[in-house]
Amino acid sequence: MRTLLTSLLLLLFVPYSGSAFGAHAFSLYDTPRYPAGFKNFDYVNPDAPRGGELYLANPDRRTSFDKFNPFSLKGVAAAGVSNLMFETLATGSSDEVATMYGLLAEDMELAPDRMAMTFRLNPKAKFNNGDPVTAADVKHSYDMLVQKGAPQFKSIFADVKECVVVDDRTVRFDFKALNRELPLIVGGVPVFSRKWGANTSFDNIQLEPPIATGPYLIERYDVGRSIVYKRNPNYWGNDVPSRKGMYNFERIIYRFYKDDVARLEAFKAGEFDVVVEYSAKNWARSYIGPKFTSGEIVKRELKHSNAAGMQGFVMNLRRSQFQDIRVRKALGLALDYEWMNRQLFYNQYKRIYSFFNNSDLAATGTPSEEELKLLDPMRAQLDPAVFGPVPVPPSTDPPSSLRANLLQARALFKEAGWEYRDGALRNARGEPFTFEILDDQSALSRIISVYVRNLQKLGIQVNQRTADYALVQKRMEEFDFDMTSIRFPDTTSPGNELFDMFSSKAADEKGSNNAWGLKDPVVDKLVANLVAAESRKELEGAAKALDRVLLNKYIVVPHWFSSTHRVAYRDRFGIPEKMPLYYAADPYVISTWWQKKPR
Repeated sequence: MRTLLTSLLLLLFVPYSGSAFGAHAFSLYDTPRYPAGFKNFDYVNPDAPRGGELYLANPDRRTSFDKFNPFSLKGVAAAGVSNLMFETLATGSSDEVATMYGLLAEDMELAPDRMAMTFRLNPKAKFNNGDPVTAADVKHSYDMLVQKGAPQFKSIFADVKECVVVDDRTVRFDFKALNRELPLIVGGVPVFSRKWGANTSFDNIQLEPPIATGPYLIERYDVGRSIVYKRNPNYWGNDVPSRKGMYNFERIIYRFYKDDVARLEAFKAGEFDVVVEYSAKNWARSYIGPKFTSGEIVKRELKHSNAAGMQGFVMNLRRSQFQDIRVRKALGLALDYEWMNRQLFYNQYKRIYSFFNNSDLAATGTPSEEELKLLDPMRAQLDPAVFGPVPVPPSTDPPSSLRANLLQARALFKEAGWEYRDGALRNARGEPFTFEILDDQSALSRIISVYVRNLQKLGIQVNQRTADYALVQKRMEEFDFDMTSIRFPDTTSPGNELFDMFSSKAADEKGSNNAWGLKDPVVDKLVANLVAAESRKELEGAAKALDRVLLNKYIVVPHWFSSTHRVAYRDRFGIPEKMPLYYAADPYVISTWWQKKPR
């Protein structure tokens, strides 16, 4: 399954209050949870011992790597390099939906007209080569991301006019437009030294170790097998409140495995320490045995409050067979989620129903007054169905059934000019309806095969293609696919990243997150309205309006979600008593756990 992520933190800010330069935090609508002078986040142990080793397996199905630059388009970045080696001007709290606190910047100021954001760097901030972090380094980082980085950076920074060096420790970002999210966007700029790859074009930096500010250094690596990070003994940020009690392991080692079966067996054999399990079948049937019974390995479901986002089979609208909405709706009717949940998932999941699933931003029922304010001016450009009840995923629970859904799908195909004859679903020219489902995860094959079986009942010819991570990534960057499985970012405060996911401009930018190739001026306008929202109420209305329009386009066959992280780990780690509210499992383990002393 492909996971598309933006490279910037989803951080937000509070309106300028006229206070003196020196704000330690910004929150979009609320007062920051942690006041000036706070010592550490509540969900860490500030007294956690440092030392020990954490062994992990390769994440995201990447079975190798060929670069240490996580910001360029070409190649596969080494596991862990982004989070362990690069830091940003500000960082988010996992206790809050929309707040950022100083990291490389010790304070920050939003201009009274909201058209500029200024950061003053912490004088203690240093790169891993000992050089101080300067405003010129920040400007260099921003310029390289926009000019030579992956295409999504141009979308994310589209409303930033320029980065200006005010003095050696002060940098200002000037904005082109009044976009409330821009302070958070620039607060999330990853910073690296001007000396990194100085004799190489930024987009061609490959295996040159980053000169950055994060808590770890690359100690050694073996391409395709492992990479070892060692904690920087001179790490500058040990006492920074937003880093206190974090990144406690002396070494973090990633070992690479070719497939999920090998990975799971290696975990049971003790080759690595922690695994986040995404397969319900594996969790129910494979995490058993003497080591689990004895407590040597702990099997635990960690609760979270994350919005679930969207995950599903995405259709590439650049392909002619998916351009008719009736076809896309029919393809959704062929997925029997209820059967899958019973037979394959051990009833561990719930169905995804929204692009802002499991949050107060999801559209429900008929449009609210706030939604209609945005939708009514564009009524002539919208399908009338947008103004009715929000679409819900088809069900096969009685009185519904798969047979009834497939009959409905066949009728939709007929309306769209596709009829079953001569053993296949064909158009007026006799051409069969056929497409490929591409994925990089072998464990998903059995799920895809169930979906394919139902599609074949309609006369559709489907080719299942499972390829390695690097090949699938390359094809995705080129938009060279028909249908694939994608998980989009989870966020309770969406913003500028939506331009990269849904805007017409991003649809033509190779490497963008607009995988479906969506081009719609109405969607462009609704995304702009969402980003410009000045209150949480406005944000909710804009998100629900956008969600309602997207759901009525049927550009994805929604999957399923869980409200817990399934984590198994060897019983040798200390874990903070208090859990954060909003977090991803892998970064949580890496950043807040520690190794217990031997008994």
